[in-house]
Amino acid sequence: MAIDPFGTTSVSATTSSSTSSMSQLSEDYESFITLLTAQIQNQNPLEPMDSTTFISQLAQLSQVEQSVATNANLEGISSQLASMGAITGLSLIGRSVVTSSDEVTLESDGASAEMSYYLAAEAESVTLTVTAEDGTVLRTYGALDTSAGARHSVTWDGMDYEGLPLPAGTYKMTLEAVDSEGNTVASQTYAPQKVASMTYENGLATLHLENGETVLAGLVEEII
Repeated sequence: MAIDPFGTTSVSATTSSSTSSMSQLSEDYESFITLLTAQIQNQNPLEPMDSTTFISQLAQLSQVEQSVATNANLEGISSQLASMGAITGLSLIGRSVVTSSDEVTLESDGASAEMSYYLAAEAESVTLTVTAEDGTVLRTYGALDTSAGARHSVTWDGMDYEGLPLPAGTYKMTLEAVDSEGNTVASQTYAPQKVASMTYENGLATLHLENGETVLAGLVEEII
């Protein structure tokens, strides 16, 4: 399950909702004052407004006023959280985050790399293949975990079939998962990538990764 380490997705929605709600409550508040004032001014002196009704309306007025104040506070908190999210995003520059991807990176010659995958349903067999940019198969991992509902990890030792260390760089990974009837099982692969920079717009933080990919902060699976 993807996490939102900055809370930016919910903050953006909350801020928009809060602003709209506060505007509506303010209008209701003004309307309430106008109607209550008119009732008091136009009441029949021989039949004045019932005190119970008056107290009830004052209580309603107080509730509306408190709602307006509460929404104003929520809007302020949302803005503060958004600012904190931007600061947190900047602190991730240079660090690695795990996101959905079909690429895996070796940080140095012969270095190992972590890969992972998720299955939408139970599979009969699962195979993960690492290839070069030209499609040359470099390594294949079979007999992997076939259970659904969790992300499964696979460690690539950074070597090819012959046990030779591969140079630093970005490689492709392909997952093949089939069920007992030979049907393809929906899946997603993941790998850590370093964050090169971050942009923040409309309450959403976008991470720009060193391999050229971009990902919304809310879609980050893990921070390493």
